[in-house]
Amino acid sequence: MTSTTAPPPATVRAATTATYAAFIGSGFAFASWASRIPQVRDHLELDPAALGLVLLAIAAGSLLALPLSGPVVTRVGSSRTVIGMAALLGVGLATAAFGSAVGIVPVVIGLFLLGFANGAWDVAMNVQGTVVERHLGRSIMSRFHAGFSFGTVAGALLGAVMVAVHVSVAAHLAVVAVVVVAGVVWQARKFVPDHDETEPGAEELPRVSALTAWREPRTLLIGLFVLTFAFAEGVGNDWISVAAIDGYGVSPALGTLAFAGFLTAMTIGRWFGPGLLDRFGRTQVVRVLTVIGIVGVVLFVYGPSPVFMYAGTLLWGLGASLGFPVGMSAGGDDPRRAAARVSVIASIGYCAFLAGPPTIGFLGDRITVLRALIVIAVLFGLAAMIAGTVRPPRELVDDPDLVGRPDLVKGPE
Repeated sequence: MTSTTAPPPATVRAATTATYAAFIGSGFAFASWASRIPQVRDHLELDPAALGLVLLAIAAGSLLALPLSGPVVTRVGSSRTVIGMAALLGVGLATAAFGSAVGIVPVVIGLFLLGFANGAWDVAMNVQGTVVERHLGRSIMSRFHAGFSFGTVAGALLGAVMVAVHVSVAAHLAVVAVVVVAGVVWQARKFVPDHDETEPGAEELPRVSALTAWREPRTLLIGLFVLTFAFAEGVGNDWISVAAIDGYGVSPALGTLAFAGFLTAMTIGRWFGPGLLDRFGRTQVVRVLTVIGIVGVVLFVYGPSPVFMYAGTLLWGLGASLGFPVGMSAGGDDPRRAAARVSVIASIGYCAFLAGPPTIGFLGDRITVLRALIVIAVLFGLAAMIAGTVRPPRELVDDPDLVGRPDLVKGPE
């Protein structure tokens, strides 16, 4: 039996930078498209219902890609998957850009490709994130997700500038497609292998298939755990501004400020979260965050004045910050099973981004949008109850090779 050969530190540092690039590039590309949706709507003369159906193409592509991405990443690796999906995303973005000038059909095709590429890209870069965590010997996944947030902010700001200087949608998105593809493809070549074939017992341990992962109770529970946080995040993105304006009577600008506060709190939580995870372990940290999230949502929904609403927004964002990245890390605890498990967890978690808007809209028609948001507090409570699922399996905690991983060693408190 041969011993495990870890990559050189310089190689791991390069892979860390490359993983940041993948997360930032994904967020930048997606936000660049989102920033131009109003112009596409106006040029194609779409009413709200038609626009909703057009945007559904992104969700359809993602839903198809997520369950398929596990086998693909397992077979070809996260590096090749990100490279291939970056190229496909570039094609989709360019097609949507072209369609914005000529008609709705190319837009729908382009958005479907964009959603498909983004879904598989998401799984692959999260798998690489778990690999980098393992080689670094410390938590870093949440910082990669903070990188995605930085990318979305940069994409949105650039989009605002492009609108202000009257750059066409087609020109803007075509340039973004070229820049993102070139940058991400260049960086993704520096990913480290997803698993080490020289590891002791590697030849005796088969990789789990995606179908097998769908039958693992721990994997499914982690997926449910991620879904609760994804719901809290997605609903915050979609409804905070509306709830602040309609529920508290603040101006549109101040409603947008509440949304900005939510995003800022999430980004701060993700950037500084690794130190807490390494010191206290995953389960304790996420349980404390669920309590913070519950307090934040209750303040937001039932606060007697906008001051309480803003405080609730910040606590809500902080509480929601680490659930998704911690779930991805938990899915990748065992590197030989990471691709399939992360695919399953992401597939379950992303259902929240689809279910969130219509659920709150349905309840909002009956009890107001502001009051409907209390559902998130209930889901935070559910997350606290099942937070133990993100603890690493006992056999991994007892592995002497994980002595340098505080987040794993502290798992079974």
